[in-house]
Amino acid sequence: MTASHSTHGYQPRHGSAAWRASVELLSSMRFAIALLTVICIASVIGTVIKQHEPAPNYVNQFGPFWAELFLKLQLNAVYSAWWFLLILAFLVVSTSLCVLRNTPKFLADIRSYKENIRHQSLQAFHHKAEGELDESPEVAARRIGQQLAGGGWKVRLQARDTPEGQGWMVAAKAGAANKIGYIAAHSAIVLICLGGLFDGDLFVRAMTWLGGKSVYSGGGLVSQVRPEHRLPETNPAFRGNLVVSEGTQSSTAILSQSDGVLLQELPFAVELKKFIVEYYATGMPKLFASEIVIHDKATGQTQPARVEVNHPASYKGVQIYQSSFDDGGSRVKLRAVPMNGAAKAFEVEGTIGGNAQITNGSDKLTLEYTALRVINVENLSEGARGSGADVRKVDLGQALTQRLGAADKTVTQRELRNIGPSITYKLRDAAGQANEFHNYMLPVDMGDGGAVFLLGVRASQAEGFRYLRVPADEDGAIDGFVRLRGALQDAAQREQAVRRYVRKAVDPQRPELVEQLAQSASRALGLFAGAEAVNGRTTGGLQAVSDFIETAVPESERERAAEVLLRILNGSLLELNDLARQAQGKPPLTESEASRRFMTQAVLALSDAPLYPAPVAFELTGFEQVQASVFQVARAPGKNVVYLGCLLLILGVFAMLYVRERRLWVWLAPRGAGAQASMALSSNRKLLDVDREFEQWQRRLLRRESEL
Repeated sequence: MTASHSTHGYQPRHGSAAWRASVELLSSMRFAIALLTVICIASVIGTVIKQHEPAPNYVNQFGPFWAELFLKLQLNAVYSAWWFLLILAFLVVSTSLCVLRNTPKFLADIRSYKENIRHQSLQAFHHKAEGELDESPEVAARRIGQQLAGGGWKVRLQARDTPEGQGWMVAAKAGAANKIGYIAAHSAIVLICLGGLFDGDLFVRAMTWLGGKSVYSGGGLVSQVRPEHRLPETNPAFRGNLVVSEGTQSSTAILSQSDGVLLQELPFAVELKKFIVEYYATGMPKLFASEIVIHDKATGQTQPARVEVNHPASYKGVQIYQSSFDDGGSRVKLRAVPMNGAAKAFEVEGTIGGNAQITNGSDKLTLEYTALRVINVENLSEGARGSGADVRKVDLGQALTQRLGAADKTVTQRELRNIGPSITYKLRDAAGQANEFHNYMLPVDMGDGGAVFLLGVRASQAEGFRYLRVPADEDGAIDGFVRLRGALQDAAQREQAVRRYVRKAVDPQRPELVEQLAQSASRALGLFAGAEAVNGRTTGGLQAVSDFIETAVPESERERAAEVLLRILNGSLLELNDLARQAQGKPPLTESEASRRFMTQAVLALSDAPLYPAPVAFELTGFEQVQASVFQVARAPGKNVVYLGCLLLILGVFAMLYVRERRLWVWLAPRGAGAQASMALSSNRKLLDVDREFEQWQRRLLRRESEL
């Protein structure tokens, strides 16, 4: 219990040697300290490793080997792991035995004045003094006792017979609360651990072990989960999540387990009337709250309430906390734009969290509606790194540096801007493989005056999105780029564009130059479209042009050849774009800065487009947002036990640190008409205050200065 006491535990007198050793170890302070150390280490692990995450997240973060090890050791759910609860239980037993073993000794020590101490033993104390008094021992003893009692000491007088006559022992004590502090502090550990056991998964695990309940690891609707996976309303302790969409109500909480979930039935239903969220200028939410109505299942009574962060609602012993918010099944309208321009766009509608089947006649894909975000405050300064402007900790400026083939422009000024709604979805093939896409509804001006559609893609959640920047046409649509790409894939239109370009660029009177330029332009467009191979590879885009130059042109002439070939490519693409516009009944592009920016970005996007892993891009055209509130519901009977334990811990630590236990003895032996006094003082801590206090009492008690 204390540094002055043995670290050994209780040693039974009967039983086998193994039994006695086990009891001694379990009740010893060294065993309790070891358990506390393990709990501290486990708590650090539970803080560093995110708890109750999906298994793929651990695989992405730590790799397959470590993820499997962590899951087997239940490090993804430390505070509900069986070994953590077992350690807590052992700590409760060990500390309780330690308290039970030492409390009687402490209480006996508190009640004892130790007046039977031998007067010769007083000479062994560090603080000791002697003096002669002109009073008789009895008179001196009563005077000293009164002075000590007036100073806050508890005093006991004892008369003793000596060869010289009757002597008196004055025994006084102060600061006995110090011992109570040790009892309170150690009892607090027991109470806090008990509260942790009560509020943890102890009762839930007991129901799964003894009550016939089992963890559910499948999917589907909550209403379809069988009763053996549902915990009753009478469950004395639980903590789970309750997701409620606006205009709906729910009475079943989800308790995450290491290998699945359990469903907890509540004695009431929570109806979400309205979800309120307010944002800072950076896009971070500064307030989210829920206007709810609680429906009692037994009585049918209703009770309105407002739940905010740090302001929970309470009903029938269950606390309702505002945890976070999510999409509650928003309805979205998407326009599927074929990226090759060969087919017509078509409309699809769906609900966030749902899916739909799409096909191009041969390939079948599953479209999964993942997320809708109405507000996207992004840092569009590409020079910024890790600004954290985005709520999801994904800086768009940083992500765009990883876009498909686009160049990085250095901008030092930090610019935060709401760039409008976005849709996130997945396209899953028949083999179950999926890519995730993140497309913004509106074109975004990236700072160079040209608006672009941002089409993000990533293969897994461990990666950041890479963005294809598709220029918006004069109508603010993606159609102009799609038309141009469709024309690029058509050999006949490429040939016609080459003829138009050559006709404008070369004097018809010089047929040798006409033929040479036509061949170069046809080769440039064919390479760019991916219709011609270089070294047996068909890549397309600017990479194919670069590969051709490195293969066919001497190194000394490559720079000039690249300039000429790119000029020919740009001119041919401009004619190809005019042909595509003419086919749609649109006039050719006029020479302007906007047209130049469109064609420049279109060349980059056309070069990157073959790397886009989907045949279609889904453009968000409309939505009807439905919010959902995520509540944490908890019944915590151990909460008050923990509060009591914390109070005892504070009082105990305060008593141990600030209350000094002192004992003082004065032995008065008869000498002539007076008395010979021997005084000693002991304290549980050696402090300068003890020295000063002893000097003061020595002057007052032995020299009678208090009467002067």
